[in-house]
Amino acid sequence: MPALTPLVKICGLTRNQDARFAQEAGADYVGVVLSQGFGRSLPGGDGARVLQGVTVSRVAVTVDESAKSNVELAREIGAAVIQLHGSEPVDLARTLRGAGEWLIWKAVRARHVDDVRRVADEFDGAVDGLLVEGWREGAIGGAGLTLGLEPAELRTVMPPSVTFVLAGGLTSETVAEGMARFGPQVVDVSSGVERARGVKDPDRIEAFIRAARSASVTGRTVPPIDSTRDHDH
Repeated sequence: MPALTPLVKICGLTRNQDARFAQEAGADYVGVVLSQGFGRSLPGGDGARVLQGVTVSRVAVTVDESAKSNVELAREIGAAVIQLHGSEPVDLARTLRGAGEWLIWKAVRARHVDDVRRVADEFDGAVDGLLVEGWREGAIGGAGLTLGLEPAELRTVMPPSVTFVLAGGLTSETVAEGMARFGPQVVDVSSGVERARGVKDPDRIEAFIRAARSASVTGRTVPPIDSTRDHDH
């Protein structure tokens, strides 16, 4: 099997200098939380400001927004990806997938492998990626919750046609092990590269990306991350 080097997403950005540094350090994706009420939520209109001057793929993280709101928020930042991080129905994902030149990722807070199986089955053909993270009652992303599933079980339910994004509890010290165990195409970090909530630490960003780049993952062969959609992002 070929060695795969996952792409890196730095998420929960709240400051332009952090977003620019993430790009300079080699991040492939930068993410901002555009829904309100969360620890790293940006005030309305701030997404474009935080990402000003950043040319790598931008991810609009939203939670239980309407289709109209999702489209507006994604267009506001020039999103390459809309990451649905709530309890969105599959019809919403289908609508959004046809509403712009962006990819759709669906987040799964996985307590059991059946949580992933259910979402994978329900959203089959409606999303381009599944982001899988750990579970805790009331926690919605950015809580540093390590994924507790058995890798072999997860591989049996993860569709080979979608991008597997591994999130939750990753740091420069743990990302290589997470990659080796789960074989993701993208590794996603937020709290693991912070010195305070929403404030990224340049040294931690560099260390995380360096650790992800220096490790390799032996896993299933997958198409390029954007091969299922024709877009320019």
